[in-house]
Amino acid sequence: MLAAIAFYAMAATAIVSAFAVISARNPVHSVLFLILTFFSAAGLFVLMGAEFLAMLLVVVYVGAVAVLFLFVVMMLDVDFVELRQGFLNYLPVGALVALALFAELGLVASAAGQAGAGRAALSLGGPGEVTNAEAIGRVLYTDYLLVFQLAGLILFVAMLGAIVLTLRHRPGVKRQDIAKQVGRRRSEGVELKDVRPGQGIV
Repeated sequence: MLAAIAFYAMAATAIVSAFAVISARNPVHSVLFLILTFFSAAGLFVLMGAEFLAMLLVVVYVGAVAVLFLFVVMMLDVDFVELRQGFLNYLPVGALVALALFAELGLVASAAGQAGAGRAALSLGGPGEVTNAEAIGRVLYTDYLLVFQLAGLILFVAMLGAIVLTLRHRPGVKRQDIAKQVGRRRSEGVELKDVRPGQGIV
């Protein structure tokens, strides 16, 4: 009973927040609703017994993708009013894509229900069996270690590329020149003043 209440609560939260992502006028609010959607989906994964997918969803999407998207929105200063003007023109195409996705999800759900694959996928392991996170970790760090490290390097290069693309040099902003500071001489940094008694420095 408690699992059913948690499922319906998190599913309703995920649906409402996903709709708020595309309907919010402020892009920052859209990102916050997106983070709420990710957390709700992670809770659904935990209820299904897939704790590794829940952790991956929170760490990767909430901790990296959503935060990176938020920084890009704040740094690029995109004119969202101009982007929203052509929303109604693409609405029929978006509706067709949404209907196709819902039809595919319905087919998958009906096939899984008839074959009983859904109940088999949701069955939890016994006390002597390893968890899915431990099983995936064994496979990643034994059979696919090189590919896993290459994927990490690709993500690192992508992060550097995002930083370089969003970094802008604005005119009139003072920046630190370390070579100039290190090579500065005493005559450039010290100035002697002959102050007479009773007078200030002009």
